[in-house]
Amino acid sequence: MKKVAILVDGGFYRKVSKYLWGEKAPEQRADELAKYCRYHLKDRETYSLDGDKKVYQFNELYRIFYYDCAPIGKTVYNPLTQKNFNFAKSATYQWMNSFLDNLKQKRKVALRLGFFADEEMNYIFSSDIVKKLCKGLIKIEDLTESDLVLNMRQKGVDMKIGLDIASLAYKKLVDQIVLISGDSDFVPAAKLARVEGIDFIVDSMGTKINDNLIEHIDGLRTYCGKTPSRNAENSN
Repeated sequence: MKKVAILVDGGFYRKVSKYLWGEKAPEQRADELAKYCRYHLKDRETYSLDGDKKVYQFNELYRIFYYDCAPIGKTVYNPLTQKNFNFAKSATYQWMNSFLDNLKQKRKVALRLGFFADEEMNYIFSSDIVKKLCKGLIKIEDLTESDLVLNMRQKGVDMKIGLDIASLAYKKLVDQIVLISGDSDFVPAAKLARVEGIDFIVDSMGTKINDNLIEHIDGLRTYCGKTPSRNAENSN
């Protein structure tokens, strides 16, 4: 039996799970995440003595680490409407807070939260809109609120993932690390874990990942072809 740590890139998971399984209430998304992670504990399947009944062998869960940013609760000026928008009153803010609160209550789930750089937060036009403006296909008066994109950069999330991978590897706390992400920035951390003898698995949830990351991991594994259900739950 292996001891397994599962690290979840929260922004990535929320985006892909919404595409795969649709929008859900925060408590449902939190349940889905916990159950999906536990699919990775299934090590192998054997057969009973009568030869036709499958018996699943499960690894031990060390912990699920969830990395994300707390929702934006500040007021940002919109140059198109020339009004301030208070994100603390938005449905997205309420959903995200409830989602994180539900995750905090899950057994063996640890939150690692970064933050958004307030000083770099502003509205910008999407590249498609900029092209249309430059070509004269649309005019300023044709623009709508949906043409603006809130530009914000998260800080601390990738660093926390890298530090946790290093800590788990150096202290020999686990035998296997499963990283649910599609980001190739974790190549150095993956290489370090493998040097320390850790079995390093990536779950990109069906999305294509960089060849450079594939080269430095021990395997790709995904369960996005099935909807998380109670059958995936494990007592660990």
